Parts: sequence; C-alpha cells; structure tokens
Amino acid sequence: MARIAGVDLPRTKRIDIALTAIYGIGRHTASQIVTDLNIDPAKKVDALAENEVSQLRDKITEEYKVEGDLRREVDQNIKRLMDINSYRGLRHRRQLPVRGQRTNTNARTRKGKARTISVGRKLKETARKAG
Repeated sequence: MARIAGVDLPRTKRIDIALTAIYGIGRHTASQIVTDLNIDPAKKVDALAENEVSQLRDKITEEYKVEGDLRREVDQNIKRLMDINSYRGLRHRRQLPVRGQRTNTNARTRKGKARTISVGRKLKETARKAG
C-alpha cells in the first residue's frame, strides 16, 4: 500500500494518474515527479518497490505544498479577502460566484436551489375563473 501525504493511492491505477489523488497534485505535476525520479509512468501502484514509494514521498513532502498545508493556505487567503472587504471577499461572504459569472440565471451551485414564487400562475388562474 502506498501512502503519501496522508493519502492512500489507488492500487490498480498507473502511478502518474494515482498521484493526482493527492490534493495539490495534478496531471502535469504528477508526470513531472515520475519523470524526475525515473519511474515508469505506466507502472501500477501495486508494482512499486518500497524504495520508489519512499522516493516519491520524500520528493513530494520536500518540494510541494499538498493536502492540509495547501488547504489551510487557500482558506487563509479567502479569509484575508473577506477581512479586508475586497469585492472578491464580499462575493465569498455572500456565497455568490467570485469570478465574474452571471447570476441572473445559472450559478445554482453557489446560490443553492432556485426559490421560485408562483404568484403569476395564481393570478392567471383567478383571472380565468373570474373572466
């Protein structure tokens, strides 16, 4: 079992893909790490030798900010934006899209479920009955 930065890597995947399970390591960084350590990128995690796992672990902990440290830094950056009352901080505080997306329609992930008011429908129904 390969455990790096507190994450168990998926055993049946290739090492260059499995490294992306670690928060802060994407496909490009994973392939760079593997080529720097001269490990075959097509090798499965199960097939890694213990020294290769230790090399990976050492390189990632020394050169990259991953998992808890990275999450903490991102949270601190967002909190700083909210504290200084920047526009982006206000958008974070109100849980609205931060990067300029439209909110008249869409933005359901940030805004939550749509709250529709069916007043217009009720008015039409009463108008039909009366008229």
